[in-house]
Amino acid sequence: MARGLIVDDSKFMRKILKETIESGGFTVVDEADNGSDGIAKYMLLKPDFVTMDITMGGLDGMEAVKAINEFDPNAKIIIISALNEKTIKMNDHTIKASAYIMKPFDKNRLVAIIRELLA
Repeated sequence: MARGLIVDDSKFMRKILKETIESGGFTVVDEADNGSDGIAKYMLLKPDFVTMDITMGGLDGMEAVKAINEFDPNAKIIIISALNEKTIKMNDHTIKASAYIMKPFDKNRLVAIIRELLA
């Protein structure tokens, strides 16, 4: 069973993401509410995929994505943000994610993307 890590500063959004991921048959190994904790938990737990918010207090998602990619160039990172992919890349064209989903997100689409990334 594939293992995921959720990184989002909203407790409500983490709850929705966890329910969605688990309904797709995946396991959520942990959650983080900021980029720094997300990086540390990724390095410790080495999950199969990560969902990452961009706008968070402390270390933001863009910096966390870069750090995770440096640690693991094959990381499967799904950015889930109110910002669209074009806006994110305009701010920093070096951001490398496996997928981008805008909030509010479609739960079935998230599960489909995870399945596709792990296939």
